[in-house]
Amino acid sequence: MSDASRPEVQSRHPAVMTFLRDHITYIIFGLVTLYFVFTAPSFATIGTAEAILRITAIVSIMAVGMTFVIIAAEIDLSVGSMASLSGMVGALILQAGFGWIPAILLTLAFGAVVGAFSGLLVTWLRIPSFLVTLGMLSILSGIALTITGTRPVPIVSSDFTKTLWDGSFAGVPVPIIWTAVVAIVGFYLLHLTPLGKRVFATGGNVVAARFSGVRTDRIKLFAFILSGFTASLAGLILAARSTAGNPSLGAGLELDVIAAVIIGGTSLFGGRGSIIGSVVGAIFIGIVGFGLLVMGFSTSIQEIIKGAIIIGAVALARR
Repeated sequence: MSDASRPEVQSRHPAVMTFLRDHITYIIFGLVTLYFVFTAPSFATIGTAEAILRITAIVSIMAVGMTFVIIAAEIDLSVGSMASLSGMVGALILQAGFGWIPAILLTLAFGAVVGAFSGLLVTWLRIPSFLVTLGMLSILSGIALTITGTRPVPIVSSDFTKTLWDGSFAGVPVPIIWTAVVAIVGFYLLHLTPLGKRVFATGGNVVAARFSGVRTDRIKLFAFILSGFTASLAGLILAARSTAGNPSLGAGLELDVIAAVIIGGTSLFGGRGSIIGSVVGAIFIGIVGFGLLVMGFSTSIQEIIKGAIIIGAVALARR
C-alpha cells in the first residue's frame, strides 16, 4: 500500500487506529502470554502467575520511579547499583543492632538522598542526566563492593524478610502487595494530581513549561528523588529474597527497568507515558523470560529470544 493511501485508510477506520495506537502494548502482552499458554501447558497455572509477579516485583517497583524520570525527559542509569548498595546498607544497619523498621526507613531515606544528589547535578550544574547517572552507577557500585570487601552481609532478621519477601497478607505474597502499593501511589501522583501534569509538561516542552510557570528543575529533582526511593525499596526486597546484602545483586537491572518503561509506552524523549504501562512492561519481560525457561531453552538462547521480542515489541509500539 502506498504512503498516499495510508491517511485514507486511517480516516476510514479512526477508531481502530486509535485503539491500536493506545493499546498495542497490551495486545502484544496478551498474544505472547497466549502463545506460552498453548505451547507450554505447565505455564498456565496460578502458581506460575504468582511466581512471575513475585519475580517481576523488583523491576516493576523501580519502573514506577523510572517512569517519572523518563517522562520528564531525563534518564537514570544508576538504579541497579542503587538497589545493590541499598541492600548492603539495610543489611549493615540490621547488623549494627537496629530494628528492621529503622533499617527499612533509613535505607529508603538514603535512596532518596542519593536520588536528590543526582537530580541536583542535573538541574544545577546542567550536566546531562545520562552522564550523571552513568557516573553514579560506577560510584554506587564501587561503594557497595568496597564497604565490605566484596563480601555479602547476612540478614538474620525474620521480620525483615517476612515484611519484604517471605510473608503474605490475605494469601497474597508481600512482594506483589508492595508492587501494587507503589504502582497505586505512582498512578495517583502522575495521573491524578497537578504534580503529574507538570511532569508531563516538563518532558513535553521544557521551555513552554517554564513560561507557563512550571518550576521544571524542581519537577526533575522530584523525579530523581522518587527514582532513588523506589530503587532503594527494590534493593531491600532483593536483600530480603537472598537473606543477605550483596554488592552485585542489582547489577544490570537498570536495563530491564528502562526496557519495561519503554515497552509500556513511555516515550524515551519525554512527555508521554503511564504507570500501568510500565508495570505491564515489567510483567511482559518476566513472562517472556519465564515462558522460555518453561519451554526448556538454555540461558543463552533465552537472552537472544527475549532481546529480539523486546526490540520487536518496542518497534511495533513506536510504529
